[in-house]
Amino acid sequence: MKQSKFLLSIVFSLIFGLSTFASSIKVSEKEKKQEGGIKIEIKDYITHHLKDSHSYSITSWTNKDTGKKTYIEFPLPVILYDEGFHFFMSSALKHGKSVVESNGKFYKLNYDNSKIYKTNKQGDLEYDENNYPINETPLDFSITKNIATIILVALLMFMLFTGLAKSFALNKGISKGIGRFFEPIILYIRDEIAIPNIGEKKYKKYMSFLLTIFFFIWFLNMLGLTPLGVNVTGNIAVTFSLALITFLITNFTANRSYWGHIFWMPGVPVLIKVVLAPIELLGVFIKPFSLLIRLYANIQAGHIVLYSLIGLMFIFNNMVGSSLSFVLAFFISIIEILVALLQAYIFTMLSALYFGFAVAEEDH
Repeated sequence: MKQSKFLLSIVFSLIFGLSTFASSIKVSEKEKKQEGGIKIEIKDYITHHLKDSHSYSITSWTNKDTGKKTYIEFPLPVILYDEGFHFFMSSALKHGKSVVESNGKFYKLNYDNSKIYKTNKQGDLEYDENNYPINETPLDFSITKNIATIILVALLMFMLFTGLAKSFALNKGISKGIGRFFEPIILYIRDEIAIPNIGEKKYKKYMSFLLTIFFFIWFLNMLGLTPLGVNVTGNIAVTFSLALITFLITNFTANRSYWGHIFWMPGVPVLIKVVLAPIELLGVFIKPFSLLIRLYANIQAGHIVLYSLIGLMFIFNNMVGSSLSFVLAFFISIIEILVALLQAYIFTMLSALYFGFAVAEEDH
């Protein structure tokens, strides 16, 4: 019964997310008549969703009479360093339509690239030949949407697994509450990922990282399917950081046998060793690179496909085409739930595999 309620909540969240994005794309009849007008607006919405921003945007609409656009969002704190720190909420920027004054300095948001630039009282921005702002940018330490989501997931994981550990201690190794849902997953990571790939002798020192990376990626991917519109694991800087941690742990915990197989592979002729050494060394860097690209590309592509299908409803603009697009988008959303879990599993599995290579003994 609890599992069915959990699945129903996910389904309703997906429907709400689809309808939220759909309601945010509204154009006037004049714009619809312009060639490619609706397509350009849909592309702009998708591009803006994929980027990080200074607020959680839920939805927006334009008043047909006044042309004024109204946003429903959760603002986040902006922290800039420019000859001292400047603090204000992102709502003051008004999506690039307003200039913010702080300690005698003026700042303006460029909505296209979500960056804040130094400007004058009138909010003038200078552009190069590619229509890119060339104004000076202050050091930006703002709590953006991606950073806030990462902090949220970190707190959620801390509370969740601290509670799970306490329930284990109080109930003599028996979990209760929501811990009953996560316990089989933890045991699966231990028994089917860590032990087979690393070995029963050394898997324990890697378990904390494997559990953290699995649930961290999974939770972030799931939040990306909610109306919050986050795309954390679709940000290559985030996936690079995760892959870098795997790279550092692998190489700093590796034994002599691991490095011996890279620089002077045993059991092969000397000339072949000379050829294989640079190839194996290159593989040390290719492995984490494949981790970051796989996670980034799959999540990014999933968001683009899903939002493109929703946008087709407005391109067709009829009962048959729009209904089919909505149904297809809904089923793709269901598939994305599986992809969210699958990408977390693959990243964890490959990390465990690389750790296993690093600590394998000579007699393996």
